[in-house]
Amino acid sequence: MTDPIKRKGLSHKFWEKKSLAKMTPEEWEALCDGCGKCCLNKLEDEDTGQVALTRVACRMFDDTTCRCSQYDIRHQFVPECISLKAESLDTHMYWMPETCAYKLLWSGKPLYDWHPLISGTAESVHEAGVSMLHSTVSEFETPDEDWEEHIIEEPT
Repeated sequence: MTDPIKRKGLSHKFWEKKSLAKMTPEEWEALCDGCGKCCLNKLEDEDTGQVALTRVACRMFDDTTCRCSQYDIRHQFVPECISLKAESLDTHMYWMPETCAYKLLWSGKPLYDWHPLISGTAESVHEAGVSMLHSTVSEFETPDEDWEEHIIEEPT
């Protein structure tokens, strides 16, 4: 099997050697483990600020791949979709999944063994049971008032 890091032209364990702010765009994108949890709609309690995860997926989310179906042009369809950047992490970490590589590294924690950069395979996130593969409902088919019925615990 070809090393996925070398295949992408990335240096070995770059995430341990570079700060998030110093990563190249390719390194930054490679941190995404493909779990799909950031593409789920969340509900925020106005009083406490607590964020609840739902299994109601963004209209662009493909739960057969756990990827955005139109990633490069997603803002044309979902203008409110967040483009996560190193300089905006402080603003967004409160709603990011607990297993997210960006959140882990931002917090000074290591990546999990199932992360594709560690395991060498994109399937490891699904095999570990932490992804949203085949686990979502469409926001088009789920009225806003029913989202509370779809609150879930984050798969970790």
